[in-house]
Amino acid sequence: MNPFKQCSMCKTSWDTREQFLSDPQTEIIGYQPDFDDLLQGLLYFNHNKTGCGTTLSFNVHQFADIYSGPIYAEHKTGGAECPGFCLHKDNLEPCPAYCACAYVREVLQILRQYNQSKSV
Repeated sequence: MNPFKQCSMCKTSWDTREQFLSDPQTEIIGYQPDFDDLLQGLLYFNHNKTGCGTTLSFNVHQFADIYSGPIYAEHKTGGAECPGFCLHKDNLEPCPAYCACAYVREVLQILRQYNQSKSV
């Protein structure tokens, strides 16, 4: 069975998504949208293991199921309602717009909560 993810630098591997998210050495740091196919957007994590520091990427579809709220059909990107968060890779804030991209911002909030619970 292939692991969920393996670090390309230090070769640490995580068998499951839960194992990856529970690792205190992983941290969500960014999001790069694919406005044509939101599930193909990229989520960026740092692997902060001593001497490693590699950035790992995942497609949104690998985490989309952790969110169970509403998903809006219309894109508001660039419009008056859009705060432009998706245009800045390191901005992980939730989006107040009723936009198709907003659910990914909610996925980011769930991932940030994992980070906060690991540092307690």
